[in-house]
Amino acid sequence: MRLTTRTNLAARTLMYCAVNDEQLVRTSDIAERCNASINHVARVVQQLQAEGYLETLRGRTGGIRLARPANRISIGSVFRIFETDIPFAECFDEVRNTCPLAATCRLRGYVVRALEAFYHELDMVTLEDLVRGNCGLMDLLAMRPDISASCSGRTASA
Repeated sequence: MRLTTRTNLAARTLMYCAVNDEQLVRTSDIAERCNASINHVARVVQQLQAEGYLETLRGRTGGIRLARPANRISIGSVFRIFETDIPFAECFDEVRNTCPLAATCRLRGYVVRALEAFYHELDMVTLEDLVRGNCGLMDLLAMRPDISASCSGRTASA
């Protein structure tokens, strides 16, 4: 199983916003720190905003931020948004399925159960679980040095 680039960027975007929770962030900053195309990040931000995970503020002093607390954002629900449009296997696509085994194959049922277990595990993970106390992540994503410094007990001048 491999996650799509959009799912990966959605997780990175949310983590960036969670680490920098006290301020508005720009899509270009996320793209730079997360090594991604600004256009890809912008599309992901638009979808996360439409689904109620981010709020966007337009204008010169605008930006984006989490629309709800990090402890109320389930990673499983975010992954479902970006992964459900792409069938896991050919037999999962009712329109394009050409597999001659589809009517009698038992593998699909096992794969469905495995996917349900995968999402069940991710449903129990919140965005807060990914960022709280994760000093390495804060060092990589914090816009202000004092955010990551407070994580490890360093001062901003150190």
